[in-house]
Amino acid sequence: MDDKRRKRRRQRRFIASALFLVVALSLAWVFESQATTTVVFVRFAETLDSAEQNPGLSPAGQRRAIELARVVGSIDVVAGIDAIIATQFRSTQETAEPLAGQLQIPVQVVDSKNIKGLTQLILNEYKGRIVLVITDSEALPLLIREFHGSKRLAPIVEREHDNLYLVSIPWYGKVKTLQLKYGTPYRP
Repeated sequence: MDDKRRKRRRQRRFIASALFLVVALSLAWVFESQATTTVVFVRFAETLDSAEQNPGLSPAGQRRAIELARVVGSIDVVAGIDAIIATQFRSTQETAEPLAGQLQIPVQVVDSKNIKGLTQLILNEYKGRIVLVITDSEALPLLIREFHGSKRLAPIVEREHDNLYLVSIPWYGKVKTLQLKYGTPYRP
């Protein structure tokens, strides 16, 4: 009789422990999969003044790209930037190069006109992570709006390259958009 009771008691303890473990792991998975996604948006750095269709960075642009790497290279003290995305333009890719080299992660090249595709890529592949997107002044406000960020961004002037936008996308709640400045300030 005592052996049967002990056996049942052990079975109940095992079942209770197993249920507790399943619930704890499920909750951990839910909270991890629903973490806040942060997208950092910048415009490409200054380009060479040339008649070339797809110019590279000027010396000032190269300095700004290095400054961008310094500023966002350690944006998260635990993990840092998880992905760098640049558009098909040489200037955006060259702006990304110093940070990509510093973090030893590849630059993903996307089409700047495919706003919905880029949005889906980030939300599906990088949920709960930090992504840097380097794009042009036309696509930048469209992308921020697509993530339900601020709709009241000031227009970006042709020679203005010092804006950095942080869009925080929580799994629940309101999207936040922060605008910061980096590098040599824009002077009208």
